[in-house]
Amino acid sequence: MSTINVGIIGCGRIADLHYPGYKNNRKARVYAVCDSNDEIRERRKKEWRAEKSYSDYRELLADASVDAVEILTPQVLHEEMVIEAARAGKHIALQKPMTIDLASADRMLRAVRSSGKVFRVTDNYLFYPPIVFAKKMIDAGEIGDPNNMRIKFISGGSGGWPVPPSAWEWRLKESMEGRPMQTFDHGHHLWSAASYLQGRVERVASWIDSIDGVIDSPAVIMWKCEGGVRYGSCDYAHAADLHIPSRYYGNDEWFEITGTRGMALINRCTGNVLSGPPLSVFNGKGWKNYPNIKSDWSEGFIGATRNFIAAIRGEEEPLLSGEAGREMLRLDLAIQRSAMLRREVYVDEMDSFFPSLFAFRKRRAGIRANPRRKKRVGLFGGGSYSSYAPRAIELTEGLMERFNADRAAGWNTVIGLKLLADGGCADEAFTLKVKDGAASLSRGTVPTDAILVVKAEAGVWAAILLGKKRIEMALIQGKLKLEGKAEEGLRLRDVFGL
Repeated sequence: MSTINVGIIGCGRIADLHYPGYKNNRKARVYAVCDSNDEIRERRKKEWRAEKSYSDYRELLADASVDAVEILTPQVLHEEMVIEAARAGKHIALQKPMTIDLASADRMLRAVRSSGKVFRVTDNYLFYPPIVFAKKMIDAGEIGDPNNMRIKFISGGSGGWPVPPSAWEWRLKESMEGRPMQTFDHGHHLWSAASYLQGRVERVASWIDSIDGVIDSPAVIMWKCEGGVRYGSCDYAHAADLHIPSRYYGNDEWFEITGTRGMALINRCTGNVLSGPPLSVFNGKGWKNYPNIKSDWSEGFIGATRNFIAAIRGEEEPLLSGEAGREMLRLDLAIQRSAMLRREVYVDEMDSFFPSLFAFRKRRAGIRANPRRKKRVGLFGGGSYSSYAPRAIELTEGLMERFNADRAAGWNTVIGLKLLADGGCADEAFTLKVKDGAASLSRGTVPTDAILVVKAEAGVWAAILLGKKRIEMALIQGKLKLEGKAEEGLRLRDVFGL
């Protein structure tokens, strides 16, 4: 395969760390640069010996000589750029986080799947040599099962390289929209590393505060991994009067991974707060230090660039893949949701139509599965609704009197209603259709083309129609079930006043 021509879109501060992977690289080179700032763009073209420079990324994408792009812009711009790059047939490396929400991520993934090109989200921590080395040790079983992890993040009031005001400006705007600098933007690195070393995160609990109203610190984030007893925590500290020794940004991180028969310490990442070896391992008999592992933070970026090139050439899988990048975004968003709601959040609930209901059921299932739990009779107390069952048919047929045509405007649906035998009444089935502002109800079968099927015991359903029971509580208790497009249930409740 000939040399890969890469276009860099966004030539700001972070680009200093992406270029070294292309320097003196025979497999790929920086062929074109793009930035809206004329001075930065032309300086980068000269520094990197690029052949072309563009002020509009669309012009770069139209250049047939460009094989691949690295997108190094604020996350709010990612979706449009990725979709257009995919349409232009370019391989894509995207700066983390992937984008601003899951719907945006899904649109991006659909676009890149149809292109057939490599798409990956860049996270340099997955290629940082001490973390890679620790991963190999964990996989080899040298510290046993990694059932606990602690991450420390600290930022200071000074230290590191200068960052232009424009870079802080867009990050501040992102923070004001609910995607803060430390726990969301930089947090992506830490959650990616934690998942890489311990496995997929199932649920999180977070407390995120601020000393100055701008920086989201102090903060504490905790998580539990899926399929085993593996927990982790990360604490954020901002020391406004502290100087952080660093060649890069004015912060640092270190990791402590404890396993069933040993522990590993990764003593630095971005900065140089701690002295000593990059990695140390304790096996119960003593410490073994690994002083010769490369630990300059830039090494992770070089490794990430090499992975991108190798993926284009078909030699490696991209890390993070687009799907894995979406998973990290989902985890990132779950952490912010936990802090906002002040409760534990399941990562999977971020894709649920009813996230609070999803979380409630998961918590309840976890409580019931706990072998140390004392058994109770009924989660919400007793109470049977069977006495209402004989009225279920009458009340259901009365739904037409409750129909609100104004609220049904634009809603076309077919809903099946299955009433389960209860209180001496046999099973019953209904078909409810809404079309063009009109509704019809027929008794006898559940339609095969139903968009949603509602199932409930006859007594419970009658109690809902009588106003004796809330439909939300019936869902939470599992006494009413929705099969199909659950969002139709929201319109059903609204249009018929349930």
